[in-house]
Amino acid sequence: MEKKPLVYFLCTGNSCRSQIADGFLKALGRDNYEVKSAGLEAHGLNPRAIQVMKEAGVDIRDHTSDVIDPDMLNRADYVITLCGHADEHCPVISNKNVTKWHWGFDDPAKATGTEDEIMAQFRAVRDSIKSRIEQFINEGK
Repeated sequence: MEKKPLVYFLCTGNSCRSQIADGFLKALGRDNYEVKSAGLEAHGLNPRAIQVMKEAGVDIRDHTSDVIDPDMLNRADYVITLCGHADEHCPVISNKNVTKWHWGFDDPAKATGTEDEIMAQFRAVRDSIKSRIEQFINEGK
């Protein structure tokens, strides 16, 4: 059986952006990838991220918020950071064959305003991440 490429999404707290990316690649990648996500810290799964993904037809409520696993990091085929802090503070990757990318997205958890305005930020980030995941699947980059 052919090994599926391991895609490891990293963010600061593994609560929003990396969880959204993880959910979309699992849903849209047609089981062609092994998908994991983690953070420099584990902040817990953001309830608004669960809600906006449910609206998009993707259930992430059983995901866990995890800290970066060095073994997983070093066997990943793709390491993709979704926030500047994770990009700047990502642990050293000893795997020389890894493809490392930074896809920067605003942190919806830092959105302010009314609940409608905050949810609009979550939806905008969700939709941007979905577009980037579709590009990755279609173009491999």
